[in-house]
Amino acid sequence: MSHHLDSPLALQDVRLDITDLYVFRGETGTAFVLDVCPSAAGEDAPKGFHPEAQYEIKIDCDHDAVEDVTYRFSFGERTAQGGQEFELRMITGTDARDPHATGSLVAQSVTGQAVASERGIRAWAGRASDPFWIEPDVLKAIGAAFANGTRVDLSSWDPARAQNLFADNKVYTIVLEVPDDELLPAIGADRHIDVWALTSLATDAGGWRPVNRFGHPMVHPLFAQLDEELGNRLNTTAPADDVKVHGEKLAELVAGVVRAYGTAADPVAYGKTVAARLLPNVMPYIVGTQGVYGFACWNGRSMIDNAPDVMFSFATNTPFGIGLDRNAVAAKPSDTFPYVPVLD
Repeated sequence: MSHHLDSPLALQDVRLDITDLYVFRGETGTAFVLDVCPSAAGEDAPKGFHPEAQYEIKIDCDHDAVEDVTYRFSFGERTAQGGQEFELRMITGTDARDPHATGSLVAQSVTGQAVASERGIRAWAGRASDPFWIEPDVLKAIGAAFANGTRVDLSSWDPARAQNLFADNKVYTIVLEVPDDELLPAIGADRHIDVWALTSLATDAGGWRPVNRFGHPMVHPLFAQLDEELGNRLNTTAPADDVKVHGEKLAELVAGVVRAYGTAADPVAYGKTVAARLLPNVMPYIVGTQGVYGFACWNGRSMIDNAPDVMFSFATNTPFGIGLDRNAVAAKPSDTFPYVPVLD
């Protein structure tokens, strides 16, 4: 999985469970795709978007791992037909990190219907086919290896029989597209932004409780499959605290696997290098370029990137393949807005 059903805290209500985040070049600007609420949670799990939650796409414009712009989606109650009203707000400056700040209203619509603001910001929310793929046997083996500091045991796995665990999975998706004119004035000449997504739930005391956070893909499957406490902590800390809170632990886990493979003269140093690249856990992207999460670079993420192969190879310092590619999904993404495989 990328982050499907990734922690006990997220599993308390799968409507808050972020499964994936994609950032890439759209038709008119930078496209952000946020997937939540996987059908893999089962028929009895809640559906749609939580009406007491905030779904946020956060953008850091000056590389300090602190958000400078927040695009916040909130939803109304789900109707008997499954529809939900939603609104999109933009919060900037120091208010961007304040869950209580209201910012400015950008657009309002209902799920299944696209909307565009006067400034050209586009939004869509609704149900879609999951564009992500993962092989279940490889997934389990990866989790065990990082939990135990061993090689990835695939001795009984046949790549020719690889199957996508989420081939029939459905997700609820938020799509946001922001024109360059909206982003470029706030960022540097290098056009570099860092992006992450956050779901938060309203508390009885009037606050907001962070539930799920997503930056790089595959972080939880690698490091927290068998460590529920770490999974929760990875979700609820802020990016600016990632190195201090998680750096030593992630470096240690990587060093254990690399030591077992014998692919680095100094596994500890390699582990620290991996942790330094992964943390803060934010997705880098250069505005105006094609998104690609590949072996050569991490620059956003398109919906056809093979993130499992990339991340598993990187973290183990060993060539890795899960036997699947973009053709393993049930429905292909589109080149036109809202880009995801929309379901009626």
